Amino acid sequence: MASTDLVPFDVTHAAAVAGWPASSGEVAMWCGRHDFPLAAQVVAQWQDADDVRAHALLRDGELVAYGELWFDAEEDEAELARLIVSPAVRARGIGRELVARLTAAAGEAGYEDVFMRVHPHNEPALRCYRHASFLPVDPHLAAAWNAAQPVDYVWLRHTRGAEPA
Repeated sequence: MASTDLVPFDVTHAAAVAGWPASSGEVAMWCGRHDFPLAAQVVAQWQDADDVRAHALLRDGELVAYGELWFDAEEDEAELARLIVSPAVRARGIGRELVARLTAAAGEAGYEDVFMRVHPHNEPALRCYRHASFLPVDPHLAAAWNAAQPVDYVWLRHTRGAEPA
């Protein structure tokens, strides 16, 4: 059985992660940027923000996924962000495992409210997150949060004990 570990992200893997999106559309759905290919330096710089904790998911020591936790102490909530799985291992449950591990890490850091925003056309991600007990927030709340966004994201909240969709 494969061993999977969630570890702090090592910027030496930034080039690998930056190379996973296959198109500008995939870059936009993953991180909201429009440059393709995405430069490794962009991924490396994401680690510089004080409220961002980047993580890597390793399977038997191999990098298979990347994701971030954004902590908002003022609102007492965390957001899962910039989640991506290596194309070599997609559709094998890695995304669901990444989401579960990041959600658990947010809880361990003291954040019970965990949210995420998803590009509305990213159906595989939306299915994954619903299976990981993330459900849409109230439409009025989503509209308010989307007012300052470049896209009308689908906003999801982790619901402990919810039935997966």
